Amino acid sequence: MDELEQPSMLDDMVNSPPHYAEGKIETIDYIVDVLGEYEALSYCQGNVIKYTGSRMFKKNNPIQDAEKAIWYLKKMIELMKKTKGVNW
Repeated sequence: MDELEQPSMLDDMVNSPPHYAEGKIETIDYIVDVLGEYEALSYCQGNVIKYTGSRMFKKNNPIQDAEKAIWYLKKMIELMKKTKGVNW
């Protein structure tokens, strides 16, 4: 297991924050359902930018923000694999 895949104490807030999992469907699944897999790529990319931009060191939790950016990057790669040859 490489450094980026090691579990941490922040995993719950990164991989499945409770406020994103209320109800019967996680927020990211709803977004992909509404936007479609290809359009959800831009949503994920925007979140990577958000969590790695200037806010990273202003919100007092840069490690968690970096882990969230990695989560969205992995989701973006997953969606890219699904849409390769279809939309691009």
